[in-house]
Amino acid sequence: MEIALPEIFSYDLTLSFLKRSPREILHRIDGGRILKALPVRNQTLVFQIANNVHTLKVDFLNTKADPHAEQYVADYIREWFDLDTNLKPFYSLARKDDLLKDLVKKFNGYRIVGQPDLFESLVWAVLGQQINLPFAYTLKQRFVEHFGERLSHNSQDYFLFPQPGTVAKLSDGDLLPLQFSRQKCKYVQLIGEAFATEKVSKEKLSTLSFDDAKMELMKIKGVGNWTANYALMKTFRYANAFPLEDAGLHNAIKNLKRMKKKPSVEQVKRHFKKYAGWEAYATLYLWKSL
Repeated sequence: MEIALPEIFSYDLTLSFLKRSPREILHRIDGGRILKALPVRNQTLVFQIANNVHTLKVDFLNTKADPHAEQYVADYIREWFDLDTNLKPFYSLARKDDLLKDLVKKFNGYRIVGQPDLFESLVWAVLGQQINLPFAYTLKQRFVEHFGERLSHNSQDYFLFPQPGTVAKLSDGDLLPLQFSRQKCKYVQLIGEAFATEKVSKEKLSTLSFDDAKMELMKIKGVGNWTANYALMKTFRYANAFPLEDAGLHNAIKNLKRMKKKPSVEQVKRHFKKYAGWEAYATLYLWKSL
C-alpha cells in the first residue's frame, strides 16, 4: 500500500522525532523503516513504513490486510504524521516573522507527529508533567510493558497501549512500584475511568468546537489547560491549540529573542497574537529550536 505525501513534508525530520528516545515502546525504528503494531477490529496488524520519495510505502508483516484494515491503517498514518494539513498558509506567515523565518527554512517539512489515540495522548501528557523527558519515557515503558498487550513477530516484541478499562481498575499498589507519584496514579486512573465509562471519547469531542472540547477534557481531574491543549494539538491537530504555560516554549522565545529572563505568560500571549490560527505549529517550530 502507498500513501501520497503532501508537497511540504520531511520524512527525515519525522523519523528524527520518532527516534528521540531509546525507551520508546509503541514503535520501532530499523534503519529508515518505522515498524508498529495496531489493533484493527479483532486482530492486531504489524506493519512497516518506508519512504518512497513522493509516497510512504506500507507493508503488512504478520498477515494480509483486507481493504477495511488497509484503509484504517492509512487513515491512522495520515493522522499520525498530520499529512492532511495544508502548511502553505503557515509557511507564508512564518517566512515574514523574525522568530520563525529561519526555523521553517532549517526544518522545512517538519510536521506535528501526533497521537491519534486520545486516551494515549492524555495519559502521556500526564506522565510527562513536572519531570524530564527521559524519565517520562521510562514511566511510559514500564506502564505499557506491565499493562499493555504484547505481540511477538519474527522474534521481536510489539506492544499496544493499555486499554482504558484496564487502567481504570489500577490502584496505587499497581503503579507506585513503577515510580509513579501518588498524584500521577490518581490522574491516570481517573482518565482511564472517564474513557472506560465513555464520559469522554475522541468521537464525542470531535463534534465539539475547540473551546468546548477543551472544557470537556478539563473536567477530568488532573487535566489542566496545558494537558488539554497538548492533547487537542496532538490528537485533533487543532492549529490553534496553544500550550501557553509550556516551559520549553518560554525558553525558546527567551533564547531566540536573546532575553535576560524568560518571558511572562502575558508576554507570550501577546507575542502569539500574530500566529492566530497557527499557534500549534508556531509552538512546534519554537520547540524544535531547542
